Amino acid sequence: MFAFASILDRKLLRDLWRIKGQAAAIVFVIAAGISLFVMSHGMMISLDETMRAYYERYRFADMYAPAKRAPDYIIEELSALAGVNDVEGRISGGGLVTLPDESAPISARVLSFDPEAVSPINGVHLSEGRMISPTRNDEILLLKSFADAHELKPGDSLSVTMNGVRHKFTIAGLALSPEFIYALPPGEFVVDNGRFAALWLNEDAMEAAYDLDGAFNEAVLTFSPYANEDFLITELDRILAPYGATGAYSRADQISNKFLVEELAQLKTMGRVMPPIFVAVSIFLLNIVVTRLVQTEREQIGLIKAFGYSNRDVAVHYLKFVLAIALGGALVGWGGGVWLGRMIGEIYRLYFHFPFLVFIADFSTLGIALAISALSAAAGAFFAVRSAVVLTPAVAMRPPAPPKFASGNGVLKAVSRLLDQPSRMILRRLSREPARALLTAFGIGAAMGLSVMMRFNVNATDYMLDVSFNVIDRSDVFVSFVEPLSDKTILELESIDGVTLVEPVRSTPVMFKHDRIEYLGSITGLPEDAALNRAVDSDLQDVDITGNGVVLSEQLAEILNIAPGDTLTVEVREGRRPTLDIPVTGIVEALIGTPAYMDMDALNRQLKEPNRVSGAYLKIDPRMRQAVYNEIKAIPKVAGVSLRREAYENFQKMIDEGPGVFRYIMTVFSIVIAAGVVYNSARIAYIERERDLASLRVLGFTKIETGYVLLGELGTLAIIALPIGSALGYLIWSYMATAMSTDLYQIPVIYKEDGLGYAAIIVLLATAFAGAFIQRDVSKIDMASALKTRD
Repeated sequence: MFAFASILDRKLLRDLWRIKGQAAAIVFVIAAGISLFVMSHGMMISLDETMRAYYERYRFADMYAPAKRAPDYIIEELSALAGVNDVEGRISGGGLVTLPDESAPISARVLSFDPEAVSPINGVHLSEGRMISPTRNDEILLLKSFADAHELKPGDSLSVTMNGVRHKFTIAGLALSPEFIYALPPGEFVVDNGRFAALWLNEDAMEAAYDLDGAFNEAVLTFSPYANEDFLITELDRILAPYGATGAYSRADQISNKFLVEELAQLKTMGRVMPPIFVAVSIFLLNIVVTRLVQTEREQIGLIKAFGYSNRDVAVHYLKFVLAIALGGALVGWGGGVWLGRMIGEIYRLYFHFPFLVFIADFSTLGIALAISALSAAAGAFFAVRSAVVLTPAVAMRPPAPPKFASGNGVLKAVSRLLDQPSRMILRRLSREPARALLTAFGIGAAMGLSVMMRFNVNATDYMLDVSFNVIDRSDVFVSFVEPLSDKTILELESIDGVTLVEPVRSTPVMFKHDRIEYLGSITGLPEDAALNRAVDSDLQDVDITGNGVVLSEQLAEILNIAPGDTLTVEVREGRRPTLDIPVTGIVEALIGTPAYMDMDALNRQLKEPNRVSGAYLKIDPRMRQAVYNEIKAIPKVAGVSLRREAYENFQKMIDEGPGVFRYIMTVFSIVIAAGVVYNSARIAYIERERDLASLRVLGFTKIETGYVLLGELGTLAIIALPIGSALGYLIWSYMATAMSTDLYQIPVIYKEDGLGYAAIIVLLATAFAGAFIQRDVSKIDMASALKTRD
């Protein structure tokens, strides 16, 4: 079979077969890193290309300019602005959907649509059914994700309350849109397909429903790549100011696009951070394996050189050895990465409601994966190959000098007296070669650190959920209004049977400005002694928001580069649109979003709109939930209803089934790494000491005692590795949490003892399983063969 292979190549194949267990472990470690790289890199390219193609095909708007009521003829003036390619005016409004099988009100976004337009801005992808008829006002297109959640189909009827009036529509078709890739209900940060609907109606139907005949309340634009966005926003606000402009914003601030871009950013972070960690572990393993292989093959290296092989031949031989392992890891990793990428791609397609999403793993990705594997293998083997090359035949064929050992007069000697003979042998072995022992412990600790990091990730997510939904938000229901209303509306909510507590809130969209930094957000006005929606500090204690200052979340303060005591410029984007200078009085904990808080009365005074509210948090009697929902549906100015319990469950579902499934994949990979490192360490120790173990058997040691000498050393190193792994996990998680936090989600850097215990159990179980395999080999030692002279 190998007739045409050189002598060294045949030796290479025999060596690989002889250490096939160790080689397989290293292959899987490399494959884990390559799989992560292929999956994250390919998924990043796939999402980016899909997003670009989807946006381009359906002409996703570059800019939005909402207003109260602007006449249609203004469109011509907007289209004349420098850099603008196309402008369309449309009508956008809120609504509530009523379904027979759903007691709670369901929020809806209702948009005008011209079914005869050839290539409209923000077009739709018709997934099922047909387009709405231009002559019928009782037909709608319905967002497919909502329809699927409630098993609605073309031809079904749907009741929708718009502008306080209930309408009955027939579903003509189901649609997808780039505007609703991430379809969020008002006031939510997590997708709930069953609680948010998007509907498209004929323009005539929308004009009648919202009393906007011959007018629009939102302009959507596309512009050239060279357009000046800041200039366009300024001009749009100026032109639409007489018509109740609430502030133009670019695609970057469109909520669906923003979430998708943040997801891409997290993928980039994962692809940049995680594979190098796995590659570093594989370099470490290869270095240990090849170094010890060279040490055990000293005499063979001497013979090879004595027969005329050059230093270059020896170096190439051992480089081939590690490259063969690396190639195996790259190929396994490539296949695993493509498989994982396709699986994750389908999750993303369903979660983000793309009409298409094909996982892209081109040959350039394969080339990068092979390069990473080869370079990591070469790096791992460099010093070992160098040590093999510098050996002269005379030195190599002479047995190495035994390591120095002195019993000493200190702690070591005192401890030795307390131990039995096998335990003293373990202690002597470790003390003779402390550098090797610490290096092995560090390798096991590095593997444990990955498990610690992933467990801390789980703890952080649980903490986010608990703080956001149990500490900050203690309500049952949040009701938002179509516009700021008189606080008398609160009395109406309080009068509903089953409502036990109502807490008003005033929220206003603003542009924050500080030191040339701008950020589009909102200020939330809370009542004094707020109980249902709180502003808390890092110790989860209430923050005093009384007075005329603003309290910012940590993330927002970092974005604006501002601290308590500084003055923040705020451009209000609704009502009279005043520009305010407000002092920053504090910083609060916020894990979802970038909120800013003020005293509600102080905010209304600044806006010169006393006694106005934009929503309310409700606590309700669970036994009267249905009756409360029915009463809320009947209030004309309700724009949306958010249910805390459902929001919590959807956040958890996103983590378990959506993009958050990444953390489970990473957990599995971290366990694979831990098992690979421990098994490799055990196999190397066994190969090195097979002759010594056979000698112990000849001297009368039982199989169990002989195995104890080897496995006791491995167990000791595993225990030493526990604090090392804890420290490394702490450092890795600190970096990961900071790197993966975004404007939308702030991952807390928290550490819990159960994370350390979980990772320690993984390492100890891996040690136990590796020990079981090694004990089996110890029991099968052929003493006659192992003790044959090697001189």
